[in-house]
Amino acid sequence: MRWRVPLTVRLTLLFTLGSGAVLLALGWLVASAIASHFEDLDREEVAGKIEHAAHVIAAMERPLRREVVAERLSATFAGHSELVMQVRGPQGRLWFASPGVQFPAPLGDATEVLRWNAGGRSFHGLARALPGAGEGPIELILAVDTAHHDGFMRSFRRTLWRFIAGAMLLMGLLGWVAARRGLAPLRAMREQAAGVTAQSLDRRLPTQAVPAELADLATTLNEMLERLEEAFRRLSDFSSDLAHELRTPISNLMMQTQVVLSRPRDADSYRDILESNAEEYERLARMVSDMLFLAKAENGLAIVYREPVDLAREVHDLFDFYEALADERTIRLEMQGEGVVQGDRLMLRRALNNLLSNALRHTPAGGHVAVTIVRQEGLLVLTVENTGEMIPAQHLARLFERFYRADPSRQHASGEGTGLGLAITQAILRAHKGDVRVTSQPGSTSFGLRFPF
Repeated sequence: MRWRVPLTVRLTLLFTLGSGAVLLALGWLVASAIASHFEDLDREEVAGKIEHAAHVIAAMERPLRREVVAERLSATFAGHSELVMQVRGPQGRLWFASPGVQFPAPLGDATEVLRWNAGGRSFHGLARALPGAGEGPIELILAVDTAHHDGFMRSFRRTLWRFIAGAMLLMGLLGWVAARRGLAPLRAMREQAAGVTAQSLDRRLPTQAVPAELADLATTLNEMLERLEEAFRRLSDFSSDLAHELRTPISNLMMQTQVVLSRPRDADSYRDILESNAEEYERLARMVSDMLFLAKAENGLAIVYREPVDLAREVHDLFDFYEALADERTIRLEMQGEGVVQGDRLMLRRALNNLLSNALRHTPAGGHVAVTIVRQEGLLVLTVENTGEMIPAQHLARLFERFYRADPSRQHASGEGTGLGLAITQAILRAHKGDVRVTSQPGSTSFGLRFPF
């Protein structure tokens, strides 16, 4: 199993590396500033000394003699042990040089800043050409030994690097503590989320006791828990309802089978029992088919074929199918309006069939069922209205739930179906980006299919 770096360690490393980079940059800046300051001091000191040497040489009697120049300059800078000097007369002849020091080659008429190493020592100085005798200029090199500055800088850098290393360790420790404290609410959220089970889906993560950066995460997780709770509740209700609905036909089949096997019977009796069992099997098959369709629709697996569907034509075809039943019960079928939508014709026909069969089932003799198609506010609305008893308000919101019936006493009366028709209708409309609504008032009930147009 691949080891994953904990977030606390990542934050600590990032904090430590960031702090170390800042400290290193600051240390380099300080060390560079000090070294530059020392160079400026050395340059100023050497410049002052070389000016003084120039005045001494200018005040000497002419013609200049090597012995006199060496003696005067040596006396002038006696006691300055860190200073070294070289004097070259006309034609580059060496007149004087500090013992034990190797100087650069003659420069001619040039004047410049010099830095060189010799014998393990570092020197910083100036070279200058001074007016001499008639034979030519005198070249003077005056430099200072930077050993004391170099020693100080080495000691300073060692101290600085040690300080930076110690500071990085301290910053790493502080970063770890800060990361642990900062991620404490996240660990608390993890512990609370770990306590959520199927029996405690109503638990929610606190959003007020966490930092603002985690409040959105807590809110999102709470919304997810709400969806899970709702889905689990629906699944639990569905399982309970399905078991209840399947129990009745299965019990009927078992009872009838046991009765018919209790004693010998004639062929007509067996035929009657088999016909009754076939009806129960057909009801079970419809229920299983309807449940599979709902499961696919709710998980976005219902395939919708897009084609122009003439709603008025589909309604007229269904009217022809239900005409005999309507005439038998003296129910008038009426149709107004027209409209075409893009969708799956078979699925939409099934939704219309569910509403019409439901309307005919609940319309008393002598009533009527009216279908109207109108366009309103960018929607195409198909309304199925039937006369009959008013549906109480407490039942309206639950009519589209699986196996729900406003009148439980009519649950299995006259083979009313599986109790899934309205739920399937709603699923079909949602698959077509539409919805279905119901209203009821004394004497009539209306179901409206709303399609985006």
